[in-house]
Amino acid sequence: MIVMTVRRVAALVLLAVAGPVLAGCGGPTDAAGGRLRVLTSFYPLQYVSARVAGDHADVTNLTQPGKEPHDIELTVQQTKAVVDADVVVYEKGFQAAVDQAVSQNGPRHVVDAADSAGLSGDDPHFWQDPTRLSRVASAVERALADVDPKHAADYRRNLAGLRSDLAALDRSYRTALSRCRITTVVVSHDAFGYLGRRYGLRVVGINGLSPDAEPSPAHVRRLQDLIRRDGITTVFSEQLASHAFADSLAGDLGIKTAVLDPIEGLSDATAGQDYLSLMRSNLHTLRKADDCS
Repeated sequence: MIVMTVRRVAALVLLAVAGPVLAGCGGPTDAAGGRLRVLTSFYPLQYVSARVAGDHADVTNLTQPGKEPHDIELTVQQTKAVVDADVVVYEKGFQAAVDQAVSQNGPRHVVDAADSAGLSGDDPHFWQDPTRLSRVASAVERALADVDPKHAADYRRNLAGLRSDLAALDRSYRTALSRCRITTVVVSHDAFGYLGRRYGLRVVGINGLSPDAEPSPAHVRRLQDLIRRDGITTVFSEQLASHAFADSLAGDLGIKTAVLDPIEGLSDATAGQDYLSLMRSNLHTLRKADDCS
């Protein structure tokens, strides 16, 4: 914890020192003469930005594959990328280092997914509800069209295709989870609240909003009672965080574990997939665990 604090302070000091220098570097791309530079802060935002931008932009993601996005620290090069971007797409309040960089050095065109998605409370994981991700995609389309009006028709067409895919995904979830014997889901950390509210599931996290939090003994006992009372058969872990607590809880009760991906980022195991395929995989896993007909 002390090492992480020192690193965070050092990074902020470096950013403060480098900020004025970086502000003089680069500049917006000439939209008429080259591809836009779009910078996103984590995977779901990269996915929708790339879908909407199509062939007219290079979309770069700050969170590297296999890395947990909550505690990202930016290098000087990444901070410069924020300065040089034509459009930055991020979620205010989710990644402190990105917030700092955008506040000090962000371009004129910034899409805040937290504002576009309409967050509920402190939970940042809005993309588990495809309808909220669709709202963010619309905000990205508006920003791209503003920077690059020459290709506005292409951005509108790309957005329409993405919104259609997200609407179909939403319909699949509503239909597939409408008749389930079990409606309580126990997950590693509270990354599925939006999914639960959208589709009528009660979602309970072993940890809180941070995947690194450690549950108290009292909370573990409450989870054990809940699992027994509701007849839960499966405890869910996830791709980018430790499976230890989920495995321990399930092992103590003699029930199964499975992976439910919060889709915060891709990993080696999911490198060939995308947001839509991962959401469909989650749906299949939920239906099996919750005995849905």
